[in-house]
Amino acid sequence: MSRDKEIVTKTMKRVKSKDTSIEITLRKALWEKGFRYRKNCAKLPGKPDIVIPKYKIAIFCDSEFFHGKDWDKLKLQLQRGSNPDYWIKKIERNRQRDRENEKKLTFLGWNVVRFWGKDIANDANECVRVVEEMIFDACMED
Repeated sequence: MSRDKEIVTKTMKRVKSKDTSIEITLRKALWEKGFRYRKNCAKLPGKPDIVIPKYKIAIFCDSEFFHGKDWDKLKLQLQRGSNPDYWIKKIERNRQRDRENEKKLTFLGWNVVRFWGKDIANDANECVRVVEEMIFDACMED
């Protein structure tokens, strides 16, 4: 294995799929506001990071890189980097899977919200406010 592949492999093994710092930050903010939730719900499509079953809200905490924030810009950067074919294909597949899971959840009657990691890190309370608005809107429909 080449040195570059060894570095990528080592780095990827350290990338967490659950209990990331952004998830923990948002969970703490939700808990402080009195919201009770389930985490990493494997029974739902996409295994949402946080689920508020009472209101059928599925929350995803997406990292900017792996979920392709500002994709056109990021894609250009990746094209100039190392192993562009791998990374572009990987992130495009992640984005496609995100859309598919969101459609499935919506079909099942769930409200889906996605937050970017930096938005959570910069102002978790604003993210909680968005969830509160979703709950308010859902209660008004009933």
